[in-house]
Amino acid sequence: MLEALTGLVITFAAFHAAVQWTVLVHTVVGLLVLVPMTWYVFAHWLDYKSYNLSDSVLLGYVGGVALLVCAASGLVVTWQGAFGTRMSPVWRDVHLYSTFAVLAAGLVHTLLVYLRAGKKRSEIPMGALVWRIGAGCAVGALVIAGLAAVYGGAEYDNEFPEGYSYLYGEDRPFAPSLATTVTGGALDAESLAGSESCGSAGCHEQIAAEWRVSAHRWSAMDPFFQKVQSVMAEQNGPESTRYCGGCHDPISLFSGAKNILVEDLTGLQGYQEGVSCLSCHGVRETDLQGNANYVMSQPATYLWQWSESGAAKAVSDFLIRTYPDEHNELSKRVYKAPEYCAACHKQFIDEEVNRVGWVQLQNQYDNWKASHWFVEGDPTRTIECRECHMPLVASSDPARGDVVDYNRSADDGKHRSHRFLGANSMVPEFLEIEGWEEQVRLTQQWLRGETRIPEIEQKWREGPVIQMALEVPERAAPGDKVPLRLVMTANKVGHDFPTGPLDIIQSWVELKVYDPAGEEIFTSGVVDDSNFIAPGSFLFKAEPVDQYGNLIDRHNLWEMVGVRYRRAIFPGYSDTVEYVVDCPTAIAPGEPPARIEGEEELRDLEFEVPAATGEYRVVARLLYRKVDQYLINFMLGEDSGITAPVVEMNRVEATFGVEPARQAARRGEPVAAPAG
Repeated sequence: MLEALTGLVITFAAFHAAVQWTVLVHTVVGLLVLVPMTWYVFAHWLDYKSYNLSDSVLLGYVGGVALLVCAASGLVVTWQGAFGTRMSPVWRDVHLYSTFAVLAAGLVHTLLVYLRAGKKRSEIPMGALVWRIGAGCAVGALVIAGLAAVYGGAEYDNEFPEGYSYLYGEDRPFAPSLATTVTGGALDAESLAGSESCGSAGCHEQIAAEWRVSAHRWSAMDPFFQKVQSVMAEQNGPESTRYCGGCHDPISLFSGAKNILVEDLTGLQGYQEGVSCLSCHGVRETDLQGNANYVMSQPATYLWQWSESGAAKAVSDFLIRTYPDEHNELSKRVYKAPEYCAACHKQFIDEEVNRVGWVQLQNQYDNWKASHWFVEGDPTRTIECRECHMPLVASSDPARGDVVDYNRSADDGKHRSHRFLGANSMVPEFLEIEGWEEQVRLTQQWLRGETRIPEIEQKWREGPVIQMALEVPERAAPGDKVPLRLVMTANKVGHDFPTGPLDIIQSWVELKVYDPAGEEIFTSGVVDDSNFIAPGSFLFKAEPVDQYGNLIDRHNLWEMVGVRYRRAIFPGYSDTVEYVVDCPTAIAPGEPPARIEGEEELRDLEFEVPAATGEYRVVARLLYRKVDQYLINFMLGEDSGITAPVVEMNRVEATFGVEPARQAARRGEPVAAPAG
């Protein structure tokens, strides 16, 4: 009866430390009585196997079999909790429903036997039996209550530090960020950290390894964020950095670290995980306004959840696997919706930050929603954020499988990658994170459009991320002005290309023309020895300005009031760049035709000779880097020797022929005057 009652408590009671202790007591008692209970069922059957099959005997058989099934399934569930990675829902249901069968058949069976005992009923000590059952269950309840009183799990200090600055009022403690908590108050940093524990004991090891090298993991600790945050704090006060914290550093934001008199705005208690597992999966509501407009809850904690080794860690993992409903609350439909991503991947500056007024910044969500990639009400034609940036990968993770997506199943053997591949190949390499080589390789592959995603192949496009078509004339003559035209089309991008903070991101065209000997006769978009792009190059980026018209070139977006230049391509649209190249008229040294009077010595003269004829080659490359060199030099110093990796996203080539002017004239084609 104790096992039955504790099992029902585990199934139907609210999540609580006492219920977790109930799981442990239920398991220990179940293991202790397993052998004697099995022996009793067998011995009881030997005593009554010769009896006629009456209703009470039939119920005895049903109850006995159900009890054995319940015991066996309990043993399987216990094994899975102790040594597996997740508990099978089927075995869990078998264990639960067999309990109901035991109670229904066993109680009626016992009652029938008692009622039909007749004169022998007085020989049955029913009162003593009920008393012993009640006393035993009461002792069990007291033991559980006592254990919960001794240790009820981690105790969180959900208070802001002393002297916390409520710059925008006590009702908006995290402003100017729009992020808030369910309670409206602080959350203990520990309650949102501990991501490494998610990848231990055979649980989410694969997902944790993917996350560990991602931009999300390092969103608070990469040196560029740290430098920008420190400059912002110096200029506008530490409270202003809360604007960034909702997306880049939620643990520090909600624990109150971004405050006056705080030396390390990210390092409170050493929880430096950026977007941790729980700070992402703890979000309960989002709003399309952006700027981290979401509501954070404090995830419930299992006993010894933050233990990293030993018996305590084993018990914690056992509880999560055998009592998983609360843990499963960390995965909801909201995380699968693009609107969830929009909370951070949509940004604006308003008067509270720039002291002037509202200005739109990066906005991947609205780009996507207005593009051809979104077809309302039709998931078979829509490509969502997670399908691109969290593609399905083969998985042994407990989180594999999904019954919510229209094209997936519970046993598909896949989970969504937590590498969050995009365009950031710099941070993993710069920090030399373990496994950075693979992350960089996959990012570069992604930027080139070489990543294959079977899930969306039927509704995505083939080829590079940005298609390029190079138009050149068939032929030219020396001295001609040769027009070149490059058309770029956003082929695979689900939002503007490029996207993100365009004040620091650079994507540009490098174009070179080679003569038949392989010598460069024209260049544009080359990078010099100091890693700066040549002036006049065709460049995708934005140039925000402050209220005085000064360029925002240190990612000092808190001063931004507008944009003087912005160039990007909308999904499915094209942009064009045109060049005019002078086809050379060669100048070569040679002997003078005659002696020059009055000169004591002959001097070398230069005179025109026909330009090299033949095939001229044009090569155009679309290049990308995450951070421009000026900002790197500002943040790390000009002598750091650091530069952002340049990725070649696409390359096209074309040729045109150059022939002597006389030959062109014979065909009646126009011939340009020789260049002066």
